[in-house]
Amino acid sequence: MDLGDYELRWPAALFVSEGDRVLRATGPSWEDRAKWFLTEAFAGTTAVTDFEEVPRHRDLADDPWATTASRWGSAQLTGRDQRDWLEELIKRASELRYAAAPRPYWPQRNGSGLVPDGRTARDTRQDFARLISEFADNGYLAEVFGEHCVDRHDDLPDASKVIEVRLGIADLWPLAPETWDENTFYGLIEVLHDLVSRPRTRQSHSFNDCGWHHFEFHSGSARVLYRWKVNQLLREAGIEYELATEGEDLGRLVAVTDDARSELVHQALSDSAPLITTRVRHAIALFRERDTTVESKRSAIVTLAGILEERRALLKDHLGKDEGALFEIANRYDLRHRKADQLGDYDEVFLDWIFWWYLGTVELTNRLIASRAAS
Repeated sequence: MDLGDYELRWPAALFVSEGDRVLRATGPSWEDRAKWFLTEAFAGTTAVTDFEEVPRHRDLADDPWATTASRWGSAQLTGRDQRDWLEELIKRASELRYAAAPRPYWPQRNGSGLVPDGRTARDTRQDFARLISEFADNGYLAEVFGEHCVDRHDDLPDASKVIEVRLGIADLWPLAPETWDENTFYGLIEVLHDLVSRPRTRQSHSFNDCGWHHFEFHSGSARVLYRWKVNQLLREAGIEYELATEGEDLGRLVAVTDDARSELVHQALSDSAPLITTRVRHAIALFRERDTTVESKRSAIVTLAGILEERRALLKDHLGKDEGALFEIANRYDLRHRKADQLGDYDEVFLDWIFWWYLGTVELTNRLIASRAAS
């Protein structure tokens, strides 16, 4: 299988999980389900075309030459069918390259054309509207907004009202990005995250050119894809927010952190015991929300300090008397007890340092607990 012509438009992990689901499907609609999956996941039609050229399982069963090697060497003569082809493609997902914007063309390289950088916030809003149009065309909003059919004359939900109920702003559908202020733009990003759902099947309705109808909606996979695409857009525009991919603030815009801190958040959430995870989720959400305040950051630090206080004996076992240094900042500075003699005249940036230090220490204690349990 030559993967050189395939360009993935999905995160690889989502491609694998949805692909495995397609492979487990049965029934006469399996091929249509697989083609819809490939249509969505890849740029262009190359992958779908190659899939269609591989024999169906029933074709192999009916072909007396299907298992006979010959000079043609086709998939049919080696006994491979469409499921085998798709299974191999999914297994090799890590080898697939992602679809990307084309390299600059001659006018752009030579300074006589428009250079694709320095985009404004308004350009980003237009890009976001185009992205949502693509989601809508693929049926990702059909579950909540309904879908027109020439054979039915049902009253479809008012999409603008659906958004207004959640966001409190009227007349936002159809999208008109030129009218949005910053709060409306960011609000729509979060609202539409909660509204998308991926149709795993579709059927063509040819009567009067009605078009595609979508079925079997699933919000989890849709939101993974939505976060991935929107975060790409925000990153390329230089906007310092992203949709949280895990935690209490899942699907909400949070301040961007570097890869190391993002990995620390993931580890702290993944490795903590259930009751601790709830508190860690809350602390992270307080700290990184888009409009976080000094008080929210203090509360986040106090929550983490409480977890460490409960694990003080564990820390003392490993640090001896030095474990007290971990709590000196929380006790002496204006964080937990808020006493008159506590130190409070310091820059807010120190709250960031304390938070990441304490979160890293929570993750350290998780590993110490896991090591003790293993031994």
